[in-house]
Amino acid sequence: MIKILLFVVVGALAGFAYHRLVGCSTGGCPITSNPYFSTLYGAVLGYLVSGILG
Repeated sequence: MIKILLFVVVGALAGFAYHRLVGCSTGGCPITSNPYFSTLYGAVLGYLVSGILG
């Protein structure tokens, strides 16, 4: 359970970092233009990766 939580947290941090570093300046990108969506997307991807690697 802790392993899954760790993957989710790392994924969320990666999603937020992607928003801050790359992002979308025009607002036309539905995932990267909003920090909440990019963080949530990263957390979901982290969860999915934990299932593959776990």
